[in-house]
Amino acid sequence: MKSFLKTGSDWARLKTSVPGVFVLKLPPFRGSPARLAVELNPVDDSGNPTRRRGLILRNFDELSQYKQLFQTDKLEPLVKSVETANPIEKKKFVKPGEDVLEI
Repeated sequence: MKSFLKTGSDWARLKTSVPGVFVLKLPPFRGSPARLAVELNPVDDSGNPTRRRGLILRNFDELSQYKQLFQTDKLEPLVKSVETANPIEKKKFVKPGEDVLEI
């Protein structure tokens, strides 16, 4: 992880052994140094992220807060309602595999 923080380019995404879980290198911002974060992003059949940017977790406290939000009873019906209102999406382009971090 430390070598990825030092040598990885800004916004570089490192796959892990858990599909949809990535390590993301955040660039320096307003005087704070470059940092690593966890990105949750659904994957396609070849293990590539389906979205340009997923849900970014910078610390354990953020993970706990998102867990509580995901357990809200009204979230599921809201997402289903939004899904039925939106037009159907087409399949995305699939790119070749990358390095994978075993976790």
